[in-house]
Amino acid sequence: MRVVVWALPLLVAGVAMAQFRAFTKEQRQAATGPISGLKPDLRRAFSDVGQSEPKKEPSGLDWLGSHEEPGQTFEQYISSRPNLPGSVRRKLYVLPVGKFEKGIAPDLEKLKEYTAAYYHPMVVEMLPVVEDAEVPAKVRENVLTGKKQWLSTDILRWLPKKLPADAYAMIAVTMTDLYPDEAWNFVFGQASFKDRVGVFSFARYHPSWDDEASGEGTGKLVLGRAAKVLTHEMGHMFGIRHCIYYECNMNGANHLAEADAAPMHLCPMCLRKMYHAVRFDPAERYDTLSTFYGQNGFEAEEKWVDKEAAAIREAK
Repeated sequence: MRVVVWALPLLVAGVAMAQFRAFTKEQRQAATGPISGLKPDLRRAFSDVGQSEPKKEPSGLDWLGSHEEPGQTFEQYISSRPNLPGSVRRKLYVLPVGKFEKGIAPDLEKLKEYTAAYYHPMVVEMLPVVEDAEVPAKVRENVLTGKKQWLSTDILRWLPKKLPADAYAMIAVTMTDLYPDEAWNFVFGQASFKDRVGVFSFARYHPSWDDEASGEGTGKLVLGRAAKVLTHEMGHMFGIRHCIYYECNMNGANHLAEADAAPMHLCPMCLRKMYHAVRFDPAERYDTLSTFYGQNGFEAEEKWVDKEAAAIREAK
């Protein structure tokens, strides 16, 4: 089972600094692959015209500061022969696991709506909630927080049995904290390329996790964090690896501050990978996202997708 982890090691101080590679604009565009033969709107969508920032140099605590990532060009993505949606396996499923306390957990219906917009035009369905007692995962108490955790690898082995026949991929979501190994503090999420399943936790996304007070913008904060990680993990289902070229939703993250700093959108290269898998109209996809962003108070994201949609239409 090939697995991608979005997590934080328990002993961060003992992790050696990784060698960071900065890429020029020419190198980033080369990694995106040749686009001269594409239709004008697609050329604009996949061109580096400044809409996505180059990947910033990480600190030692950031993902690329402690992980040697080889990266994945568009050509390497194609060569990997990723699992793609077919005539039968066309739906994306979200499986809620455990209790979702109102006011603490993100709105699951809004997450379903966002995932459908992000992976437009694929169909997204929410499955019935699985109770805690039905989850066949090892439980431990985290030594730093004193809170319950499930072993994420146990859940990954269980999820393929829950996969509907028409599912392209399925993500389990939970408010219970996760860990991938005894040596790790926690994991935000974990996914298997091969089995088309993943799991991630919203446990640390609400300020109450750190005994902080809620404020007027807490609901939006929690929804935004959950939306990012849900679409990030779904990206792994399509065979898209962590992005090392741009500031992108497919960047790895070691901690919540790093995850918060990542954009909600995909860079030109990762967008091209997703287009290869899903075949969407870029401008229509951005229109759908704009509606969600506008209805839920994500003004900066709404402005970004509106600008991109206009530029793509102008290029036609």
